[in-house]
Amino acid sequence: MTVVDTATLASHIDQTLLKPTVGFLEGAKWIEANRDLGFASLCISPFLSPLAAQRLFDSPTKVCSVVSFPLGYASTEAKADEAAHLVKLGCAEIDMVINIAALLEGENAFVHHDIEAVVDAVAHASEGAGIVKVILETGYLTTADIERGCHLAVQAGAHFVKTSTGFGPRGASVEDVRTMRAAVGPDVGVKAAGGIRDLACALAMLGAGATRLGTSAGGTILAEAAEAAQSEA
Repeated sequence: MTVVDTATLASHIDQTLLKPTVGFLEGAKWIEANRDLGFASLCISPFLSPLAAQRLFDSPTKVCSVVSFPLGYASTEAKADEAAHLVKLGCAEIDMVINIAALLEGENAFVHHDIEAVVDAVAHASEGAGIVKVILETGYLTTADIERGCHLAVQAGAHFVKTSTGFGPRGASVEDVRTMRAAVGPDVGVKAAGGIRDLACALAMLGAGATRLGTSAGGTILAEAAEAAQSEA
């Protein structure tokens, strides 16, 4: 079993809870259970953002939420407004879904503007401190589409590109991550998300070039890493 430093691994994970059935009570318990595990962020439903900001106010773990999730087809103005509002509620990171249909139709100018509007809204609301990740939903895309989506996201000022919502036709693949890393170069983040449930998969995604992992199984992955380290000690 691979040995990996659990603190370093945790710092690459956005621990995620985006189930539509989770409300305030379950959300609060989940935030408390995950706040001190060293994750990069806790990614939660938009309406839980104030609760997460309150519970994480003295924690290095950031609050992350989603815009136009999971379908991406809200108007550009609605996406920008939602993103700015989430920042004002305490979110440091925003994962927005690209307009998938526009990307598939080759409407590059529209896609660029759609992303740029959110990037600008987050920058204004956060005084330049906010992070925007652009979800491509790679399960709908060819390799050429993925590359084009990545280029448009970078040109629009996004800080990360991300594989999947977890609600699309499939989750992340190592091939997707490699394609995205090659497309964005070394200075833009790549987030793999969707179907990452164990240490082997997490390490494969990181090895392919991911710098963040979106998963609801972060605790399980860290426990597996700790067990592997202990067995080697």
